[in-house]
Amino acid sequence: MTAVASGPPVPTPQRQRQLVLAPVLGLVALSICGLVAVAIVGTSIGTAGVVVGTVCALLPVGPVVATFLWVDRWEPEPPRLLLFAFLWGAGFAALSSLILNSTASFFADVALGAGSGDVIGAVVVAPFVEEAMKGAFLVGLLLFRRREFDGITDGIVYAGLVGAGFAFTENILYLGSAFAEQQMMAGASGAVLGTLFLRGVLSPFAHPLFTAMTGIAAGIAASRRNVGSRIGIVLVGYAGAVLLHALWNGSATFLGGGGFFGVYLVIMVPLFVSLIGLVIWQRGREQRIVAEQLPGFAQAGWIAASEVPLLSSLAGRSGWRKAVKRRSGTEAARAVGAYQAAVTELAFLRARIARGSVSASAARWHDELLRELFAARQRAIGNPEALTAAWRLPPPPGWQPPPQQWRPPPTPPQGWAPAWPPPGRPPPSRGQPLRHPPWPQQGGPPPSQRPPEHPPRNAPQHPPQSRWPPR
Repeated sequence: MTAVASGPPVPTPQRQRQLVLAPVLGLVALSICGLVAVAIVGTSIGTAGVVVGTVCALLPVGPVVATFLWVDRWEPEPPRLLLFAFLWGAGFAALSSLILNSTASFFADVALGAGSGDVIGAVVVAPFVEEAMKGAFLVGLLLFRRREFDGITDGIVYAGLVGAGFAFTENILYLGSAFAEQQMMAGASGAVLGTLFLRGVLSPFAHPLFTAMTGIAAGIAASRRNVGSRIGIVLVGYAGAVLLHALWNGSATFLGGGGFFGVYLVIMVPLFVSLIGLVIWQRGREQRIVAEQLPGFAQAGWIAASEVPLLSSLAGRSGWRKAVKRRSGTEAARAVGAYQAAVTELAFLRARIARGSVSASAARWHDELLRELFAARQRAIGNPEALTAAWRLPPPPGWQPPPQQWRPPPTPPQGWAPAWPPPGRPPPSRGQPLRHPPWPQQGGPPPSQRPPEHPPRNAPQHPPQSRWPPR
């Protein structure tokens, strides 16, 4: 009996409403959690403390978020999911940690005496609770949105935004408390500025660094097919996050100012520098993955061969979008950006398939991403200059814009090797490489089924002084 692979769900009006309503409700719920957390904090620091704390907490959050968005340039994650990550940290994780930490400190005071709850809560309870609440978002992505995890970089980006959101709400508490405790004294501004310098200048990446341990583990776990292996790797990352968090809080609680700055300089700064090195190395690896996949894409007719140099580097992609924006406007530039992102998504997935690190649903993912790539390219072709503006010079004589009616071939020509196993068959097993390029190398698809070149193969080329694409 032949298994029949089911296609994507039919986009009925009811399903479309659900796809829009569910994220909106989630964002509203997370926002409410954040407001409740701030309201609880406000009962202890007052309205003025909340206002001052919020204004001061906004100062470091912008650069921190911008840093992680910069890291996420090769394969930009869905903006809605990035917003979810930040609100998860600022809303749900902050509120649940506030409740659990306060409850644990109360029982510790009752059992061990007044004052012990603050110490145990900061050094023992808070690291376990807070890293668990922040890490729950990453675990949820692994369970329900595993397609969004292409490696370590994605884990660092999501973990960093969750940590940035959590730190934002926590900074409101600390900065507001500094203002509330000293507002009747002459040194009020000094206390607030001192706290802002410590939390906003010296350690704005503290919470993102802790949670990044879980994020790195989640990125590694996403490439494992064994469930036990994935669980074990995530737990190891979580343990690393808890250890760093406990060391940070413990040094501030027991070692005083000198010991705290010693831990900061000897342990935290080198770890942060190592994280930067890991991000740089991982971005270079991602660029190599994309560059290796692009020739096969061009051979298969999924992209134009002349686009390969433009898509092979961040400089080429950025220059392409800027040129399109200057000549064709913002919407055309966004269409090209979406096309570039679709190419990267498919390249990463095929690399994971070649490593044997995806599940049986990879065939469906592959087909969906390929459809998305074709649709993104079609939107870019809708503006004829969107795929040609990167030349920066007037088109050569005889050049014609690509036809807007072009559509990708529904099926390859008879006799060609399929780009993927037929429906019902499993993807390649671990260690079995995916055939690359997907079509035979003798010339690729016929000219009538290739995406339009810019300029066509038989068109005169630009003079050497064009110097495009950038190298």
